[in-house]
Amino acid sequence: MQLTVRQVSGFLSVTEATIVRWIRQRGLPAQHVGGQYRFHRAELLEWATANQIKVSPEMFDDQDDDDEPMPGLAAALEAGGIHYGLKDSTKEVAMRALVGVLPLPDGIDRELLLRLFMAREAAASTGIGDGIALPHVRNPIVLNVEHPMVTLAFLERPVDFGALDGKPVHVLFSLVCPTTRSHLQMLARLSYVLHDPAFREVVVRGGAKEKILAQARRVEAALSSDGNGGRKAAP
Repeated sequence: MQLTVRQVSGFLSVTEATIVRWIRQRGLPAQHVGGQYRFHRAELLEWATANQIKVSPEMFDDQDDDDEPMPGLAAALEAGGIHYGLKDSTKEVAMRALVGVLPLPDGIDRELLLRLFMAREAAASTGIGDGIALPHVRNPIVLNVEHPMVTLAFLERPVDFGALDGKPVHVLFSLVCPTTRSHLQMLARLSYVLHDPAFREVVVRGGAKEKILAQARRVEAALSSDGNGGRKAAP
C-alpha cells in the first residue's frame, strides 16, 4: 500500500507542509499521482534512515491479527550474526565479504546477490552517516527463511561509500527476511533503534556482541513499556 502525505507526516512527526518541502528540497522519494503525492514504504524508510530522521513506532504496527509475531531486533541480530574484522580494501571487497557471511539458504547465488548490491550502490550510496551503511538490493531480500534476520558486520578498515556526511564506512547492516512485510517492519525497527544515542555509540565503536544486543533489548523494552512497540513483537 502506498502512503499519503498525511500518513507520512504522522510517521515522521512533522507537518504536511514539511513533507512537501522535503520532496522538493531534500529528495524525499514520492510519486505524483492524480495531483497528489504517494510514497512507497521501503523508500520512505530508507530515506528517513539515510537522513537520520526518526520514524514513529506506529510503522512497526502494520500486521494483520493472524500474522506470526515479529522478533525483536536483538533476536534478529542473533539470528543474522555479528561479525568482526571483515577483510576489505574497496567497497566491492567489503560487500563481497558481507555477502559471504550472510546466513542465506543453500543454493542462493551469492555472486548474483553481490552484483545486485553493487548495482544498488552505483545508483545511490547506502551510507547513512557516522560510518554506518545499510547495503541492500532495489527490492527487499525475501528468501525461504523462517524468521527475519539482521546481519551486522564490522570492516577491518573504513571504506569510502560516498556517504552524505563524507565519513568512510566501517559498519554494515543487512536484512534477510521471509516476506516483504517483515522486511519493512524490521527496517523500521532498525531505523528507530539507530536513533538511540547509546545503541548508535556502541555500534559505531564496534562494541562487543553482548553489549550491542543488550542495548538493542534496552531500547525495545523501553519502546514496549511505552505501549508503542507493536502489538505482537516477540521478545
